[in-house]
Amino acid sequence: MGAGGRERQGPRCIAIVGPYQSGKTTLLEAILSRAGSIDRQGRVSDGNTVGDASPEARAQGMSVEPNVATVDFLGERFTFVDCPGSVEFLHDMRTIAPACDAAIVVCEADDRKVPALELVLRELEEADIPRFLFLNKIDTASRRVRETLAMLQRASRTPLLLRQIPLWKDGIAVGFIDLALERAFVYREHAASEIIDMPSAELGREKEARFSMLERLADYDDELMEELVEEIEPPRDRVFDDLARELKERHVVPVLIGSAAGANGVTRLLKALRHEAPGVAGTRARLGIAENGDPLAQVMKTYHQAQGGKLSLVRVLRGTFAEGDMVIGSRGGEGRIAGVSELKGGGQARRPAAETGETVAFARLDSITTGDALTSGKTRPPAVVSVAPPEPVFSFALVVKDRKDDVRLTGALAKIVEEDPSLVVEPHPELGEIRLSGQGEMHLRVALKRLEGRFGVSVDTRKPTVSYRETIRHTATARGRHKKQTGGHGQYGDVVIDVAPLARGDGVVFADTISGGVVPKQFIPSVEAGVREAAEKGPLGFPVVDLKVTLKDGSYHTVDSSDMAFRAAARLAMSEALPNAKPVLLEPILAVEIAVPSEAISKASAIVSARRGQILGYDGRPGWQGWDVLNALIPEAEMGDLIVELRSVTAGVGNFAARFDHLAELTGKPAEHVVASHGAAH
Repeated sequence: MGAGGRERQGPRCIAIVGPYQSGKTTLLEAILSRAGSIDRQGRVSDGNTVGDASPEARAQGMSVEPNVATVDFLGERFTFVDCPGSVEFLHDMRTIAPACDAAIVVCEADDRKVPALELVLRELEEADIPRFLFLNKIDTASRRVRETLAMLQRASRTPLLLRQIPLWKDGIAVGFIDLALERAFVYREHAASEIIDMPSAELGREKEARFSMLERLADYDDELMEELVEEIEPPRDRVFDDLARELKERHVVPVLIGSAAGANGVTRLLKALRHEAPGVAGTRARLGIAENGDPLAQVMKTYHQAQGGKLSLVRVLRGTFAEGDMVIGSRGGEGRIAGVSELKGGGQARRPAAETGETVAFARLDSITTGDALTSGKTRPPAVVSVAPPEPVFSFALVVKDRKDDVRLTGALAKIVEEDPSLVVEPHPELGEIRLSGQGEMHLRVALKRLEGRFGVSVDTRKPTVSYRETIRHTATARGRHKKQTGGHGQYGDVVIDVAPLARGDGVVFADTISGGVVPKQFIPSVEAGVREAAEKGPLGFPVVDLKVTLKDGSYHTVDSSDMAFRAAARLAMSEALPNAKPVLLEPILAVEIAVPSEAISKASAIVSARRGQILGYDGRPGWQGWDVLNALIPEAEMGDLIVELRSVTAGVGNFAARFDHLAELTGKPAEHVVASHGAAH
């Protein structure tokens, strides 16, 4: 048992999450400093923090992958995983948070960031993660904390519970009152806050705020409610027990205040985690994992190092894992743990084993991937967490700068995608390109920097090629005769075909009305093969679709006719018929569902209209108060940087999902431009 009879929770894992530039990496740095894990708190702007140590993070000045560090605080061990805040890197949080015991959501008193905060909180709510809110930058806040709380409540479906109120001096927060402890503190720069006597001028405000906190707790504690009605002061231990229980049961989101840059409020945050955050037993219960059984761990993240190979960041949920153990994953992959390491930013410290609750990295489990459950038992474990990656919204076509890197590119991209499953690699042989897709332009540029820096493969990028098609408007008839004499057996094939348009989506249909054996039956499949080959590139330069080709006449030679000759004759007939059948260009149209905050719906509509889009309508986003969903049809050619423009008008939170809907005719100057550009490129 710990101090005050509190049961020790064992090593805990805490996710640090929140909107972009809310101060998460700075908070991690402050925690490391306060716990004595580093001598001096670094600054993101100086590039000397434990987190964001990768070249890509330093170049961007922001987190682009999770930062991990373990500390000891008052005899207990915590591993903190600082997750990137940009919506483009949000998937890391999705794979990490479920195996954590709780999350610290870092935010600030900025109404422009409330939608981004809502995205983060929604993910935690869906995964049912206990969470604290750390209201950062309190030293620069310009509005009262209760106004801020009301603003932030819009982002949370769970009630926010104010645990501390600021002490103000000349409009600046210089300290705080802890409502559970009923004590006042003043901030000390990069040092623990100092307890002071409760200022008499604050007694009324403290009493009112404490009563509001207790009243919220009493919603889930009948005994506390009775005491409040009867004006009986509840014992302090009972209040802390209620805080811990209601956090664990996700009834409330406790809100603490401070300044990560000045390390203010960090000690009280750590003590709240120590006393109130659930441990691994609570996480097992939340995930439906039995207390007893074979050792079990969850793979939260995969890292590929330039030297040192693959690392799998895991949370040990049950039992012990040691270097040399054979493990099997929930997807069937097997491997031997080549090493166990404790991570601290970009550094590693080797260990012989990891116990229940610890968060460590296992080395060189090449067949194990992010999201796997792991066991050293004999039976493949069931999956513990299932997180589907988001649909991509931005793409680049890749071309290696050095042709000798062609082979290396495939392997390197596979590792990049294994590190970040929200990236997608798709080869498009018909277009002659490899496409890398993800959650935004910065997301892809970071991936390409990683590709170059870690794997030595440099690529150029361009806009992906649009999958244009062509079809015909009229019918036409043509003869194709292939006749060649080269000594010995010659070549002879002769066909007459009709081409006719079909309904959109019918593809290429082949038929024959041959009678009298003018084209022997054994050669008809070759005619069809020639027709389909010719349809791969029509007179406008694109694959031909939605037409019927009928073989209706022809002739043959008993000696010189062959499969190859009739195949060639069919291609000749198609090259004659198609230009006379009024070819027309078809462009792919996508059905797009755009989700934006309601105040941005008019701007989103204007963006769609400017991209030749057809707006089908919009409505409230189900389950999302203050959000709308706009449905539209947009040409694929206009989709390229749609996400960039949407996010620019929605403070970074707009998103969309798209799927192919139909092909539509493209005529006039736009069609002429496409055909001319395609011809120039080929």
